[in-house]
Amino acid sequence: MVLAQQILFLAIFGTACWLIYQRVTLISRTIRLGKAEDRLDQPSRRLSTMLRIAFGQKKMFDRPVVGLLHFVVYAGFLLINIEVLEIVLDGLLGKHRILAPLLGGFYTVLIGFFEILALGVLLACLLFLVRRWILKVDRLQASRHREMNGWPELDASVILILEIVLMIAILSMNGADLALQRLGSSHYTPTGPFLISQALLPIFTNWNEANLILFERIAWWLHIVGILGFAVYVTYSKHLHIALAFPNTYFAKLTPMGTMQNMPEITGEVQAMLGLPTDNPGQAAVVPDRFGAKDVSDLSWKSLMDAYSCTECGRCTSACPANMTGKLLSPRKIMMDTRDRLEDLGRNMQQNGGKVVDDGKSLLGDYILDEELLACTSCNACVQECPILINPLDIILQLRRYRVMEEAQAPASWNAMFQNLETNQAPWKFSPADRFNWASGRSS
Repeated sequence: MVLAQQILFLAIFGTACWLIYQRVTLISRTIRLGKAEDRLDQPSRRLSTMLRIAFGQKKMFDRPVVGLLHFVVYAGFLLINIEVLEIVLDGLLGKHRILAPLLGGFYTVLIGFFEILALGVLLACLLFLVRRWILKVDRLQASRHREMNGWPELDASVILILEIVLMIAILSMNGADLALQRLGSSHYTPTGPFLISQALLPIFTNWNEANLILFERIAWWLHIVGILGFAVYVTYSKHLHIALAFPNTYFAKLTPMGTMQNMPEITGEVQAMLGLPTDNPGQAAVVPDRFGAKDVSDLSWKSLMDAYSCTECGRCTSACPANMTGKLLSPRKIMMDTRDRLEDLGRNMQQNGGKVVDDGKSLLGDYILDEELLACTSCNACVQECPILINPLDIILQLRRYRVMEEAQAPASWNAMFQNLETNQAPWKFSPADRFNWASGRSS
């Protein structure tokens, strides 16, 4: 019987690892569709940013209550999964609580600590469900934000319910284990009472040994299979940010948010026209295949990593002044649309031997509309609000550059402004010599 369980466990564990490997490989390949960009400078500053923002959850605590709940779930789930190491070893070796004899009395203390965290995660997830289902926080509602319709809204609830089930499984498993220890069951190593699950002992009063073993084994399998299933599910979910938040914050921009990256090709042309020294004197300007971005392959790899890292929390959209005034723009939707395009291209590669075959679609037009791009004021509010330093504005700017520079599809008001900037060095249609007439009370 033990051998059969070992074989079954090995099969489930191996399948989960293979599925995760396949999925991670595909995500990595789709991110590499983006353009090269050097983000390896200032490693010490980048490491500091990652530790503060991703590990320390600094920006989450801008809203203290939600930040605390999120930290409990985040830290609790990560630390509780240390116990998964023991469960994996038990499953592979056919043992039960293999670390208990090695750690002695400290083992009970450690399990008690894990149980406190498990209870915290359970309660925090319940409160998050209350916020979604009862309090109906505006930025999380599909009725208010069209990008949350269907799967995105369901995904958030599924993950919270799954975490609650996993925490109940681990606590009830420990409670049944304690009851079996008191019965002197041979397979269950005496450990002493566990801090939280010992409160469940009255539930198991008058249970016979066979029923207790059955319940404990069901809870054990539910917990480990649930953990492995969770790990696979996360790679398809917005909760991929659990892993990607760390590299995403490490490779975040280090320049001030208001700094826009010029196009080197255009900068060189302007410098040459004005007689200014160029960055690469004596070298002919390299004309890019495309100005701006029409599809994800025209964006940087970091923008594509941003898309996969998006938590769909909606803080960016709730802070967007264009969205507040009823415009179509939602920075969250920009990131979700970019990820949807990457997912479509990932399936495209799978169906065509690892190569992308033209499907007649592009990010601009088929996923993101001109109306969304034109509504953006470039204020960086979305960048400021993101808890893991995602930058929707980079994508918006590149898509707008394509429309203006490649297709000459700028609004008439923009063209007038561009002309004024060229002729008058200001957005307004009057001579630079008359710019300060207002100060003397004269009108031009």
